[in-house]
Amino acid sequence: MDFRILDPSEHPAWDELLLLSNNPVFFHTAGWARALKVTYRFSPTYFVIMKEGRLGFLMPFMEVSSALTGLRGVSLPFTDQCSVYSPNRSTFDNAVQEVIRFAKERRWRSIEWRDPGYFDERFPSSEAYYAHDIDLIQSEHGLYAALSDSNRRNIKKATKEKVIIRFEKSMDSVRDFYKLNLITRRRHGLPPQPFAFFKNIFEQIILKDQGIVVTASHQGKMIAASVYFHFGKKALYKYGASEMKYQNLRPNNLIMWEALRWYNKRGFETLNLGRTELNNPGLLQFKRTWGGKESLLKYYRYEIGKMGYTHKTLKSAGFLSAICARTPTIVLRIVGRILYRHMG
Repeated sequence: MDFRILDPSEHPAWDELLLLSNNPVFFHTAGWARALKVTYRFSPTYFVIMKEGRLGFLMPFMEVSSALTGLRGVSLPFTDQCSVYSPNRSTFDNAVQEVIRFAKERRWRSIEWRDPGYFDERFPSSEAYYAHDIDLIQSEHGLYAALSDSNRRNIKKATKEKVIIRFEKSMDSVRDFYKLNLITRRRHGLPPQPFAFFKNIFEQIILKDQGIVVTASHQGKMIAASVYFHFGKKALYKYGASEMKYQNLRPNNLIMWEALRWYNKRGFETLNLGRTELNNPGLLQFKRTWGGKESLLKYYRYEIGKMGYTHKTLKSAGFLSAICARTPTIVLRIVGRILYRHMG
């Protein structure tokens, strides 16, 4: 098969090609590729087949070069779910073999796919998560009726407390989100992503009408914010941040509900809520209150040296999280700026 390797960030009509395909996906877009490439210096390595000027196959990778984690291919870094656009199983299987051959030539340490695709039980998954997709092809009344009773109560409470929701596309809204993100990441025991990443998201995605910042304010103070992406007829929730002391006002519930209404009115078909760790019952419960379809999202990792698929051993991050939660924000920002390009 005639596989070509392309960099979508340098293709003048890449997103148009995606829209002409049967299943356009946001994480395949040129804007997301540029944000990852410019921020972290990853190298886009997208395996494609072109047929009569159209996209016939797509398996996207970023080459991650790191002194800490080695040279490897990831489809795609910092992406919850990255499907492969393939017409059939045989094309998918041939592409996997082509990627393995390429990886050996490039001396990649490993290859990672972040979607089940055509993988089956013959291959052990490296990690697993839950995914949730909300059907937007229904009336607003139908969306509201699908919510859990507790969720509807929380939305009513936020409304009664006069929490104000705004949909914004400004750099100021991105900066305000980032301030909340610093607080949230520290609370969760994680270093924050570098601000340059969100600046590039603004320039490459939000300014091109593929993303929106949804904010919640109370008495003139922003207390929560979320970042959503969209492409074609699909939308997805990507980042959320909030101040813990205002959680009793339920701003996150109102943000999500207003986002559902916003996308519903604009003719979008689905809203994906991102991935959820299997051992995160609190977040899982929150996502289950929205009436979406739950599915199991599997990742697959092929180790070149072992010539096979391997299962990732999950190590407890409790000790590290406890340290991060007590580390000054300014130090965590430096840590994040250094570490994230090695992670992906």
